[in-house]
Amino acid sequence: MQLTDAQRLDWLRLIRTEGIGPRSFRTLINRFGGATAALEALPDLTQRRGRRIEPPSRGQAEDELAALARLGGRLLATGEPDYPRLLQCADAAPPLIAVCGHPNILNRPAVALVGSRNASTAGLAFTERLARGLGEAGLAVVSGLARGIDARAHKASLQSGTIAVMAGGQDRIYPAAHAALVDAILGEGGAVLAEMPMGWEARGRDFPRRNRIISGVSYGTIVVEAARRSGSLITARYALEQNREVFAVPGSPLDPRAEGTNDLIRQGATLVAEVQHVIDVIGPIIERGPNPDAAPARQRPDLAEQPDFWDEIELEGRVFSIDGSPSGFSYEAPPIEPDEPTDDRQKIIALLGPSPVGTDELARSAGVGARVVQTVLLELELDGRIERHGSGAVSLLSR
Repeated sequence: MQLTDAQRLDWLRLIRTEGIGPRSFRTLINRFGGATAALEALPDLTQRRGRRIEPPSRGQAEDELAALARLGGRLLATGEPDYPRLLQCADAAPPLIAVCGHPNILNRPAVALVGSRNASTAGLAFTERLARGLGEAGLAVVSGLARGIDARAHKASLQSGTIAVMAGGQDRIYPAAHAALVDAILGEGGAVLAEMPMGWEARGRDFPRRNRIISGVSYGTIVVEAARRSGSLITARYALEQNREVFAVPGSPLDPRAEGTNDLIRQGATLVAEVQHVIDVIGPIIERGPNPDAAPARQRPDLAEQPDFWDEIELEGRVFSIDGSPSGFSYEAPPIEPDEPTDDRQKIIALLGPSPVGTDELARSAGVGARVVQTVLLELELDGRIERHGSGAVSLLSR
């Protein structure tokens, strides 16, 4: 299938209508036979349910397409050749998704690599090792452009191919400090995906929505360093719902950043101590090709207690909410991205954990000189806060 320009414009108007999300979009398309007829029927249909809703104008949709084109991007529709085939198999896949960069990477076999924003040096180093290994195996790496694990995953897979999924619009990079990383991804043959409109600043509930796309374009999701309430566990939950594999990197029981990943392993996720553990599971699945109905390769963790993250308007007897935001999602204040420590001492402490790390890796992760690291470590040692190991490695003592 390939949409005409007129059809693409109508699809965009329909999905940008207040209260319309992926499921109600499909309901309307199936009921009325196409977006044009659905747009004509929607105002009267919604008025009978209590409040008349008018779709965006053709001019508004044209403005969004023009703004995206100025960034070098375009909209892909479900069913079109460049639309990610794996994502198309997922429930509630976006009818339209904006892509900047190289669309060919979207249908390469891919694995998601996600985790803590407040990552330890050990977690960052292992993320880099995994990302490089996945790239060497011919797999693209997918992540969410956040600080910490996400950013390291993208940076380590720039040359082999990486896909970033944004929570806001293509022109609203979050965090803003990662604009250079986006340029690097696009410059090295990667791609950036966004479901939200141009100009849309990411809100709290947009991030779970983004996470379903991260897992949706991937054969499996690897979680590195996730606390029990981490957003990375939401990505794992979506991977389970999409019948994809879930992997977790174990961590110290003394480190709160490992509680979520250790729980995933206890509940049945595949333990990952090296990249081959991922390839052994993913390889046969890739050979079979996308199959949303295939039996899972392993026992799955139970994340059923995780809540749903969006609703849509009521259609065909299904109850949805109408909240004034695009695609039926709540308009909330922007999430508070944890401030990155600016003080060298606090930055180094944040990167330490119970797992020993070398001082050179610590200096690289902190972005400071070796002398600064040694000075801070000496202070921490005098305070009784670190333990020294062989080969110059150090770890943080629990208090």
